[in-house]
Amino acid sequence: MTHPGIRYVRSADGTRIAVCTLGHGQPLVMVHNFYVTIETLWEIPEAVENLELLSRGRMVVLYDSRGSGLSNQPSDDFSLDAGVADLAAVVDDLDSPTVDVTCNGPTTTIAIAYAARHPAKVRRLALQSPVLTPGTVLADERRRIILELGPVDWEFYLECLALLNFGWTDVGRRVAEKHIKEANWAVWRGSMDGWRQHDVSSLIAQVKCPTLVLLRRKHRGRGNFEVSSEEAGELAAALPNARLMRYDEDHSFLLASNWDSCLRLVEEFLAEGDEALPPSADLLAASTTQPQGTAVIMFTDIVSSTALTERMGDTAFRDASRALDAGLRTAIRDAGGASIDGKLLGDGVLATFSSAAQAIDAARRCLALSAASELGLHIGLHAGDVIREDNNVYGGAVNIASRICGLS
Repeated sequence: MTHPGIRYVRSADGTRIAVCTLGHGQPLVMVHNFYVTIETLWEIPEAVENLELLSRGRMVVLYDSRGSGLSNQPSDDFSLDAGVADLAAVVDDLDSPTVDVTCNGPTTTIAIAYAARHPAKVRRLALQSPVLTPGTVLADERRRIILELGPVDWEFYLECLALLNFGWTDVGRRVAEKHIKEANWAVWRGSMDGWRQHDVSSLIAQVKCPTLVLLRRKHRGRGNFEVSSEEAGELAAALPNARLMRYDEDHSFLLASNWDSCLRLVEEFLAEGDEALPPSADLLAASTTQPQGTAVIMFTDIVSSTALTERMGDTAFRDASRALDAGLRTAIRDAGGASIDGKLLGDGVLATFSSAAQAIDAARRCLALSAASELGLHIGLHAGDVIREDNNVYGGAVNIASRICGLS
């Protein structure tokens, strides 16, 4: 999937909000949190994979919250009203009579407030790992301790925060590296202080649309931006038209490595309200009839790209990475493989081969190119069935190859 491009809308106070859309049909607006931006998602293969699946038969709408990512216009207003106004600007720009809305963790308050204040606009609402008491979450002892690192060592603070939120995973590393480049302590602290004041307790009963409350089976504590089973049950009971469902995945559904765990529940819930949209089982059955077969998949990724950028400087790193990228693609072609240009992977390259011998030959060529440059490489290989479409490949085997790359 190629990057869909960015456009901007204006919130009520004039703040520019970066928006991108994928696919066509009933809009699904994703109120993602400050920590995971559009550009960050595009550097995580699992997220791109899930967006590809989710946008088959509907329009997926992503936007960066004020002060973050590409919506980096300075702002000191991170109130609930400001967040709702930003979401309203995104929805109004779509020119659609209704939208579906989904959120994750910290953005629960904004999604609930918008649905309560604009009942005619929201068709369905999906709340994943909802947070209704931001002040309690931010008072968690682990978050309170590491918060003190922010003004002292911004990079170390974000790395600790990624470890707390995502565990010791490649996803956490990618999120932290991206956010170190994009954000700053002053904006981050302002957003946290504003979010701490959000209160939607009086609005919950006003949310009339069908609502799905999703919660991990294994609760990791308030410090990880999620409510307990008891609190989630109380929320589902308080919402006039809600249901509660559990899932096994560790991360939010856009970062999930398994469609069947959480993302499928969201897709099936949304499809219930639209006869024109087939349920996710039908979508998956249709997708598996597309041209497909077994392939050997190779992922490459530059080692410690953030640290290298700081050491070499932006221009030198960009020139070196572009030269290496061109060399990698030539090596892949010479070994009999094909680079997948439909995937945007940041500092990485994805390629497929018809045999293991070709893939190993390409990996050795890529390592030789890396050794001759200043840039080290992670390389991951895996074989399995893939689905091919529009110079894209996707499927569980692709995700596994990416995780092997991250572990290498």
